[in-house]
This record gives sequence, C-alpha cells and structure tokens, in this order.
Amino acid sequence: MPKTDPYESGLLADFERGALKSVATKAELSKFKAAARATATKDRRVNIRLSSGDLQDIQVKALEEGLPYQTLIASVLHKYVTGRLAERSSANGLLPEVKSPQGRANKAGA
Repeated sequence: MPKTDPYESGLLADFERGALKSVATKAELSKFKAAARATATKDRRVNIRLSSGDLQDIQVKALEEGLPYQTLIASVLHKYVTGRLAERSSANGLLPEVKSPQGRANKAGA
C-alpha cells in the first residue's frame, strides 16, 4: 500500500469519523460520474517496445503502488497528455512532477 503523508492521514481520519460532507450538487455529481466513465473507457489497443530494464522497473513501481503495470503505464500517459505530468529542472537533470488536484506537486512514483 502506498505511504500516506500527514495531510492525507488527516483527511482519511476525518473521512472515517464522518466529518467530511459533500458540497457537490446533483448536477455536478452527474457531470463528474460521466467524466469518470469516459476517462475509464479503454477502447483502443497500443503495442510499444520497451527495454527489458525499463519494463522491469515499471513492474516494480506497479507492485509498490499495488496495481497492474499496464494500468500504471496508462495512468502515466494519461497524466502526461492532460498536463498533470510535467518536467521540472533539478540538480540531477529533469525529474517528472505530478500536480495533484489540491495543487501540491509530487515527484512521480513518490
């Protein structure tokens, strides 16, 4: 299971004791459900060639995250094309950065 930071742990605790209430209207919920269904629809197949080392590393990351490696690959690609996965400069070169819905930036895979 992925590690949670103190912010996430606090949210989880609030949720479990029923302290969080939805502020979304029925129309908003309907819109979000439709968007989720459209995003989750996998209607095309793609074949790619990867180095053995890269595939092994992806499979290890997927195991750490608790999901199938093909799902991890699809998720990373989706985040990239929707602008939620961006590169940023660092002392070691370029590191991927994932922008969370809350606006916090995390290193990919962290």
